Amino acid sequence: MKEVVLHGRTFELYLTGEQVSAAVKELGLRLKNDFKDRDPLFVCIMNGSFMFASELMYTIDEEWEVAFARYKSYDGTQSTGRLQELMPVTQELKGRVVVIVEDLIDTGYTVHCLKRLYLEQGAAEVHIAAMLRKPEAVSCDVHTDYVALDIENKFILGHGLDYDEYGRMYKDIYQLKD
Repeated sequence: MKEVVLHGRTFELYLTGEQVSAAVKELGLRLKNDFKDRDPLFVCIMNGSFMFASELMYTIDEEWEVAFARYKSYDGTQSTGRLQELMPVTQELKGRVVVIVEDLIDTGYTVHCLKRLYLEQGAAEVHIAAMLRKPEAVSCDVHTDYVALDIENKFILGHGLDYDEYGRMYKDIYQLKD
């Protein structure tokens, strides 16, 4: 599909699923190499990271532990500027090497807050792995250690990313046209 219409808004094809998957595979191999013999805990931030996390874990193909957490900081196409914890990490973080697995670094607010939170909970190190990053939108002091693709500062959906909880299941990534 070249375009999709969701909630009356038109989105045009931006990245194919194949382009995203190739970049995720490259990132996964880098993570596998960098964390060899370190027993990291990968914390997948739901709901958006589910497709990215799945592809990433298949590429890494190791015995490492995976956890899931859920936070919310968006309403529609806009960041609310505050982070709501909907489902915390249940694994012990004390002394662990943690890798936050996030679908998109936009303002960086969510991962900035999570990195600080996980360090406060005793994590020895916290790294960030993102499928996508919007460099022009980042407004928080956050370093993203691992990024599959840098993209333009436009609203997107698909490949796990949503618009008011819809559109996550598109294999391709679409950019807001209007």
